[in-house]
Amino acid sequence: MPKISIGRRTTDRKHFDTELLPFIFLVSLYNQDCSSSFNNTGISVMRKSNLVVLIVVGLVATPILSGCVERTLTINTEPLGALVVLNDEEIGTSPVTVSFEWYGDYNVRVSKEGFETLKTHRKLKAPWYDGFPFDFFAHTLNPGRIVNEYEWTFELEPKKEINREELIRKAEELKKQL
Repeated sequence: MPKISIGRRTTDRKHFDTELLPFIFLVSLYNQDCSSSFNNTGISVMRKSNLVVLIVVGLVATPILSGCVERTLTINTEPLGALVVLNDEEIGTSPVTVSFEWYGDYNVRVSKEGFETLKTHRKLKAPWYDGFPFDFFAHTLNPGRIVNEYEWTFELEPKKEINREELIRKAEELKKQL
């Protein structure tokens, strides 16, 4: 009857604890066709060195095989120099370029002295390779760099002159309604 080595113990196939069955099976597979000695953990020294080589190769290959995705959004305005707020976060004066992580709906507010404040929203649609399941391959296994650049342009309207007399007349009309 063949014997199975588990660490320093040796057991007969006839008499073994059923709780050790999965462990015995794994160790027998692990030690198959391997004449190297076991250390006190039950893992063969030869297999341990193979594991180290595999880890080193994996660590070296990861930066080479992993892709890089750069997503940028440039916001231009006419006239230039307007303050741009994207999703309630001030990002700068136009033209301004920001990087982003997520596609979707963005709230945009553009303002400049002497011009009407523009409040709107725009959508950034993901390219086909940035959707499931293609994104895994594009972002992880692609050795190159993917650059997604988007550009939005907004035209600001000049502020309308407020006629002081007209404003006073409207205020008096509202006062009479109360």
